[in-house]
Amino acid sequence: MNYRKIPNTDLDVSTVALGTWAMGNDFWGDIDDQESIDAIQASIDAGINFIDTAPAYGAGHAEKVVAKAIEGKRDKIIIATKTGVIRTKTEFIRDLSPANIQKDMEESLRRLKTDFIDLYYIHWPDTNTPLEDSVNTLIKLKAQGKFRHLAVSNFTTELMEQIQGMTDIVCLQPNYSMVNRKIEEQIVPYCEENELGLVTYGTLAGSLLTGKHRELPDFAENDNRGRFYNYYRQDIWPQLQGLLSLMDSIAEIHSCTLAQVAIAWASQQNGITSVLVGAKNAKQANANAQASEVALNDFELQEIDSYLRNELRETIF
Repeated sequence: MNYRKIPNTDLDVSTVALGTWAMGNDFWGDIDDQESIDAIQASIDAGINFIDTAPAYGAGHAEKVVAKAIEGKRDKIIIATKTGVIRTKTEFIRDLSPANIQKDMEESLRRLKTDFIDLYYIHWPDTNTPLEDSVNTLIKLKAQGKFRHLAVSNFTTELMEQIQGMTDIVCLQPNYSMVNRKIEEQIVPYCEENELGLVTYGTLAGSLLTGKHRELPDFAENDNRGRFYNYYRQDIWPQLQGLLSLMDSIAEIHSCTLAQVAIAWASQQNGITSVLVGAKNAKQANANAQASEVALNDFELQEIDSYLRNELRETIF
């Protein structure tokens, strides 16, 4: 496993991190808790030291699963969790009010069975709450030792500029993959210029880049990939299959899987600190970790870039 430092912190995080949204067991289809625990423990054994979760993942369920999996190993793990999104039975509600931030923090600490959070994210912007009110509450919680470093997720450059006028943040978590490269034009340069880490999610594009789906899938009712991601569409399906064919040839050269090609690609892009990848079982977790050893060469990176720019530019940029 390779490690990189989040700028302006002492956090050396694995370049492949474990994302736990699916472990909330309420948005990506049925997930077995014991298999989730096995996946977390296999990730740790394989060198992954960075686990990302949130209260919104199964209304706290994912945090409880993480706590069970890391029992006795807290000192080996960098935990990231979030505030500002409430999960109900039917929706995700953005709420960065001071009361909800305080509630999120106390409940996350309790569920995770820890005294502090290493990296605490604002999950999504909340247009109904003045950002200054949210930040003032977070500053107080940090002073109390509840978390070590503040970060933001799904923020624009304008919002990052605004929050940095009030307090320090150390990284951004955006959606980023081969088929979603919209952050490259403005956000990546901004983060590099301002010494902010980039911890990206959506690396496998809802399993599209694993090569699992060679025909347009019909997802189960409780599997929201087709609604959350903008890739499962008939109009671009032939071009996406062309991308998978290119990835097939690269994977064969490296004796690896398509998922490992996608993870390696994301990890090798400018400004990226760590890439979040989900795992439903120990086998997937081990395979994700092994992707850190896959090094795509300049020709392969250019091949992928050329294909994406020529065939999918309007979709991904």
